[in-house]
Amino acid sequence: MLSDANLEILFTKARSHKAWLNKEITDNQIDQIYNLLKFAPTSGNCCPARFTFIKSNEAKKRLKPALDKGNIDKSLNAPCVVIISYDTAFYESLSILSPHNDAKAGFIGKEKKIKNTAEFNTSLQGAYFIMASRSIGLDCCPMLGFNKEKLNQEFFPEGNYKSLFICGIGYGDSSKLYDRAPRLDFTQACSVI
Repeated sequence: MLSDANLEILFTKARSHKAWLNKEITDNQIDQIYNLLKFAPTSGNCCPARFTFIKSNEAKKRLKPALDKGNIDKSLNAPCVVIISYDTAFYESLSILSPHNDAKAGFIGKEKKIKNTAEFNTSLQGAYFIMASRSIGLDCCPMLGFNKEKLNQEFFPEGNYKSLFICGIGYGDSSKLYDRAPRLDFTQACSVI
């Protein structure tokens, strides 16, 4: 059981930050994030997510044209923006990732199944990414406000990766946060049958 302090870091006190302190994150922290999230479950251990860490000003300039106006400052001022995308040929690795059966054969030529499996599991891995980032002391800002076609063309012109969302990571400036927005009560969101 995690302590209350640890649960606060991951959930109850954690916030989505839109403003950042001028404090860099290290490549070691990036390694830590991936080496935590990679152990979280995906269906059939398919692991389709790919993470592109944008730290340099040059790479951020390439990102800017794809961003919606409301996401420009919070993205470009983040120490790092991560593109969470999926590999359209993720199933090619299933002989290594899922060696107990011929899982790869179940995907060949099945574009709808490939897309559905990749999007679902990449969404899971994106959520694990946020939890892993928070667990090592970083703040996050997941975002959808961008042109996927422009971003994919700029960063993945071969067409092998498809972006799902982007996420700023770094040290959030808590002085710029609004009050926390409400959440639904248990009875509004859950049922036990």
